[in-house]
Amino acid sequence: MEFTFKNIKSPKPLAISLIAGFFVVITGATFLLSTGNLPLGIVIYALPFVLFLISLIFVYPSWGLWTAFIANYFALGIARYVPAPLGLSIDGLLVLTWLAVIFSQFNKKVHWKDAWNGLTIAAIIWYGYALFQLFNPEAVSSIAWFYAMRGVSLYMVLTVPLAFLLLNKPKDLEKMLRWWGLFTLVGVAKGMMQKFVGPDPWEQYWLDTVGGKTHMLSQGLRIFSFFSDAATYGGSMGFSGVVFSILTLNATTLKKKLFFGSVAFMAFYGMLISGTRGAIAVPFGGFTMYAILSKKVKMLVVGGIIMISIYSFLRFTTIGNSVYEIRRFRGALDPDNPSLMVRKENQQKLRVYLASRPFGGGIGSAGNWGLRFSPGTFLAETPTDSWYVQIWAEQGRVGLTLHLTILGFIILKSAQILMFKLKNQKFIGYGSALCSGIFGVMAASYGSGALGQMPNGLIIYISMAFIFMMPKWEEKKMMEPSLEADTK
Repeated sequence: MEFTFKNIKSPKPLAISLIAGFFVVITGATFLLSTGNLPLGIVIYALPFVLFLISLIFVYPSWGLWTAFIANYFALGIARYVPAPLGLSIDGLLVLTWLAVIFSQFNKKVHWKDAWNGLTIAAIIWYGYALFQLFNPEAVSSIAWFYAMRGVSLYMVLTVPLAFLLLNKPKDLEKMLRWWGLFTLVGVAKGMMQKFVGPDPWEQYWLDTVGGKTHMLSQGLRIFSFFSDAATYGGSMGFSGVVFSILTLNATTLKKKLFFGSVAFMAFYGMLISGTRGAIAVPFGGFTMYAILSKKVKMLVVGGIIMISIYSFLRFTTIGNSVYEIRRFRGALDPDNPSLMVRKENQQKLRVYLASRPFGGGIGSAGNWGLRFSPGTFLAETPTDSWYVQIWAEQGRVGLTLHLTILGFIILKSAQILMFKLKNQKFIGYGSALCSGIFGVMAASYGSGALGQMPNGLIIYISMAFIFMMPKWEEKKMMEPSLEADTK
């Protein structure tokens, strides 16, 4: 066919406008960067991609939850390089995903009943109590309440129903584990760079201005990777180590065993170099839970012997004391540890203060948010050093009792599903790994804030939803040949 200009279709005006607008934005951003206006230039550079992502989420709502999952892992680390409140991006993505789900009703029916179950009800009850705390007469700052309640309860009540609605297939669990494993390896790689090469200029600035007091010790640098701090890094790596270790034990293919095993090994290495003593409770609690879930006496006995041996090695010997990481972990089991004594003194002060305050001092009144929004107050100036102590301080014995009841319900219900309802060995293996990791983080949260910190929060909430979905998966998949082989 002879070529002529008539053969070329004219582009639509909308397409021309979008392309032209894109190049105008990029040109403007490049100009701003060249004049030294880095923050504004980066924001404008990102604008077309943000708009594209928003349109994509409204077409495919699950992209919103996956993007939140990714941002949850990296937002706080990127904030060291970009002066912006990137933590709020999680809120924005979750709300945007909810809007996308609601508007998607115009095209197809949303099965809302899939999200209505015991886990969602527990999340709503917990968030309802957080709303009640807004009217706590002891609360000093409503702004502090807004910032603090996000990690305490908002993310849970937003994430859990979305997981039931959007990530409701076994392949979604497989996808989460792949992403989680990859992010864990990236986190360990960044931690190794800090240990063997040293912090980059932005990290060094953070150490010089904020983090040096707790991270620059006489024995060396506590590794924090791209996480908010070393404690968060250590707890997250312990969480990953437990989950992927158990996945390795239950993997049915060599490829999965190698991947899961590599992630587990590197995660525990990351936990070790973090210098976070409280993180040791994650594997202790996690593997104990797995031994119980296995329902095997042999597993309980072998697991008990291993745990007692590790405890005895750290508690009653000095072997390996020349290695800083081992020496620091050993200090976590020393009942005369000065840090532990200080914590007990602080808890005694809180006990006296909270005796007449059954609902606590208000969400956001303690910890970093307290120091930021109500400096000089008793709760702001009294370190909590623990997720549960912070819940107690801010929400009182009523809030702590409710919180522990909800966590107990979730763990017991998960255990009941895995031990007595499921028969598919693949689901049991995956669910046991997730449940054990979650329980390990709960155990470690007595000595740290691991339970509510990024990235643990969203991972835990989505994992809880996956476990609660497994009976329905099994009911639908039992007759599929690919899964019948995995059934008792």
